[in-house]
Amino acid sequence: MPTASTRPTRPTVQRLLPDTESEDLLSLTREIAREELAPLATEYEEKELFPREQFRILGSAGLLGLPYSERWGGGEVPYEVYLQVLEEIAAAWMSVGVGLSVHTMSCYALAHYGSDEQRDRWLPAMLGGDLLGAYALSEPHAGSDAAALSTRAQRDGDTYVINGVKAWTTHGGHADYYTTMVRTSDDGGKGISCLLVDSDTPGMSAAPPERKMGLTGSTTAQMVFEDARVGADRLIGAEGEGLKIALSSLASGRLGIAACSVGLAQAALDEAVAYAKQRTQFGKPIIDFQGLEFLLADMAAAVESARATYLDAARRRDQGMPFQRQSSVAKLVATDAAMKVTTDAVQILGGAGYTRDFPVERYMREAKVPQIFEGTNQIQRMVIARELRKSAV
Repeated sequence: MPTASTRPTRPTVQRLLPDTESEDLLSLTREIAREELAPLATEYEEKELFPREQFRILGSAGLLGLPYSERWGGGEVPYEVYLQVLEEIAAAWMSVGVGLSVHTMSCYALAHYGSDEQRDRWLPAMLGGDLLGAYALSEPHAGSDAAALSTRAQRDGDTYVINGVKAWTTHGGHADYYTTMVRTSDDGGKGISCLLVDSDTPGMSAAPPERKMGLTGSTTAQMVFEDARVGADRLIGAEGEGLKIALSSLASGRLGIAACSVGLAQAALDEAVAYAKQRTQFGKPIIDFQGLEFLLADMAAAVESARATYLDAARRRDQGMPFQRQSSVAKLVATDAAMKVTTDAVQILGGAGYTRDFPVERYMREAKVPQIFEGTNQIQRMVIARELRKSAV
């Protein structure tokens, strides 16, 4: 029976890229993924180790600020290119891919809504790889209903005093800063504001990490605020703009999760094909049996169609076109595809797929949460339907 150690190197996905610089960037990403990420993924996930050094490696290579302006240290690459970088990283190690997506989203508020003075002050370190970010929006009783959040920031002179709890914070306890949505008035969704909170802020602490089914190398924790004081100069945008900032951030962040999910699905497909070529039954490789051929073909179709949805949304974003509906479609299609493809990969490997000797069982566990975070797939259906109602004549 073939083993993980006899499996050939993962094949390279052929991509249509806009220029040679993008091709060089993807080549660099593949090298880093192959040399620095993939060899560590299984061990770190089993031991629940946070890959902080690997994020530093990505930062030193210029991969932590790709879609942002060169003025503040970003790569200023098109979103369609950034997402394909993200897919390559997630195919090697999903926790790192998701972490890069979250970091990119944590920079969004400052990059798009901050003043030039604020961006000059903080953004270069965030984009240059020195700092790792987190995005604190959800709360124990405010997940899909972001407008119901209750963590309060009370203005006191030139500071805000924050009290409350944030839930499901990726990089919680490891991040260097937290893009945090807080309530500054009781005016519903119009009473939410955005603060950039340093990790060493007195009164802010991380609860013990959540014990998760998958993505165990990606720490997720509640963040607790007890009279935490943050300077008023860390208000991003105006008071009351926080929900608008959050929703705008999520529209782009969902594309990141879609790209990561495609990377995960591609990795599962590659494992399944490699195994099916080596595994023999009744005197021939099992890939020659029509039942498996059709299953693999459906898996490949799901991966490629999911990739097409996120690229379509990204190209719309790059051209300044509305893309919120397409972003939700991409997130919905890609994450559902990842769940189906990883499940089928386990089935193709049979008993071997159910063991930890092969990574597909981990891929299957990791595929579940993308259907939940950055807005559940039920929420995505609501967003899509709402946009369809708007366009109806």
